[in-house]
Amino acid sequence: VYCVRFHHVFSSTDVHGEELTQPASMTVQPGQSLSINCKVSYSVTSYYTAFIRQPAGKTLEWIGSIAGGTTYYSDKLKNKFSLSTDTSTNTITIRGQNMQAEDTAVYYCARDPTVIHITNMPVQK
Repeated sequence: VYCVRFHHVFSSTDVHGEELTQPASMTVQPGQSLSINCKVSYSVTSYYTAFIRQPAGKTLEWIGSIAGGTTYYSDKLKNKFSLSTDTSTNTITIRGQNMQAEDTAVYYCARDPTVIHITNMPVQK
């Protein structure tokens, strides 16, 4: 029986001082679903947060990004994973379905440098 194992997952501080925290590891059985929470110190409505994974010996693979009500997914993985946010706790959740041995990887969450600018500027007439 294969297990999908998630080793040490991103918990760091970037150059702006934001913190992103995820569990150290998780194991799921083949065919089961996966749920990982990423709690961040910034507003999940103001910045995009990306989920990325890296299987052993392979390159990084972008899964998707989310901010506010806008979500983008990798074409390859859009039917496998979904992203959601909880604005009250600034937590982003990634959910995977029908996880298999080939989904074994280090999963990262990271703040995207893209900023959503929401302004309420007066219009000059």
